[in-house]
Amino acid sequence: MIQTIDLRGRRPSSADLRALVHRAEVDVSAAIPVAAGLVRDVRERGAAALDEQAARFDGGAATAIRVDPAVIADAVEKLPPAVRAALDEVIGRERAASRAQVPARAVTTLAPGAEITQRWQPVGRVGLYIPGGKAVYPSSVVMNVVPAQVAGVGSIALASPPQADFAHRIHPLILGAAGLLGVDEVYAMGGAGAIGALAYGVDALGLEPVDVVAGPGNVYVAAAKRVVQGDVGIDAEAGPSEVLVIADADADAVHVAADLISQAEHDESAAAVLVTDSVDLRDAVLAELQRQVAQTAARDRVLVALGGPQSAVILVDDLETAARVSDAYAPEHLEIQTADPARVLEHVAHAGAIFLGAYSPVSLGDYLAGSNHILPTGGTARFTSGISAATFLRPQQIVRYERDALRDVAPHIRAMSDAEQLPAHGDAVDARFRDA
Repeated sequence: MIQTIDLRGRRPSSADLRALVHRAEVDVSAAIPVAAGLVRDVRERGAAALDEQAARFDGGAATAIRVDPAVIADAVEKLPPAVRAALDEVIGRERAASRAQVPARAVTTLAPGAEITQRWQPVGRVGLYIPGGKAVYPSSVVMNVVPAQVAGVGSIALASPPQADFAHRIHPLILGAAGLLGVDEVYAMGGAGAIGALAYGVDALGLEPVDVVAGPGNVYVAAAKRVVQGDVGIDAEAGPSEVLVIADADADAVHVAADLISQAEHDESAAAVLVTDSVDLRDAVLAELQRQVAQTAARDRVLVALGGPQSAVILVDDLETAARVSDAYAPEHLEIQTADPARVLEHVAHAGAIFLGAYSPVSLGDYLAGSNHILPTGGTARFTSGISAATFLRPQQIVRYERDALRDVAPHIRAMSDAEQLPAHGDAVDARFRDA
């Protein structure tokens, strides 16, 4: 069902560790020509192109591309009570955690009358993408919208594919979540074309261009983000879901197996990796996988994901090596289920989100932890982060010097401008003191 890789007695290099577990073959660059054509078509022909693309990829053109706010309000009223209560709780926790991500304005005084103010300014308008397909993600509406709202973004447009099963409208749970958050500019459009529409606008729909496009999607959505980047900002590209679990002999095999399955059910390309220094735990987890997979609703999808080259059980000599394996892999989700998770954490640097202990499963992070579940995949956690309030903020420096403060540094400006053969820079400063 799942391969075993035995590293015991070996000391592989970082390069060897990065190549150890093959990630699913998702070649964004190969999808760029197709995505670029779809984006260009929407940019040139607007709503007509969106209708044609929906008929081609989503099983039919949307009943209405721009969703009537009354339809959104109706979706809120029809939310099942338990789902609405859960969404309210998710929103509250996400909002509280996101507030901590907004830096305070800071003033640095360099000399009397010389100061720099650092402020974080929100972008003016964002376009948020919510995928359709094999599952419905009202939680992703929250994870996209709340950080943008907390950052202070004043204008939010949301796009999600029309669903053939819902009369070519957006899934009602997506609309309900948007309505709970006060988002009333929603478009039934999907894929690369939706990214193009958000980036460049569609006059016939009243859709104005955005400054940042964010949100997960398939390989063509990721490719479209690359196409529009530079004209708009983007968040990180999101690929198939990943979990890596570091566990020792103290871990509960039932919990570990359940957590691996919970991520494998996302998609056939999802990755589930266990790194352990215990052969006994490995054997117990393999037995639990056999038992639990047979009972899970997405059995066929889980079997493909667990049996793929992107999933593995990795045996190591010790937990420090386990941390090295994890850092080389840089997982989207990292669980540490050991006798002393905090000690293992000291050796870990690279992960999208980290879950400590037996009672912090990834499922908690997907919904109610307060952390964001839109995270870097494909090893990009080594250099980027998931969606947060910072995704929608720009640091700005505000410079304020008084006369005496500028005069004190004028000789240094003259020296530097002359050295760089830009004398007019120095002249612009000297002009302020010619009568002194």
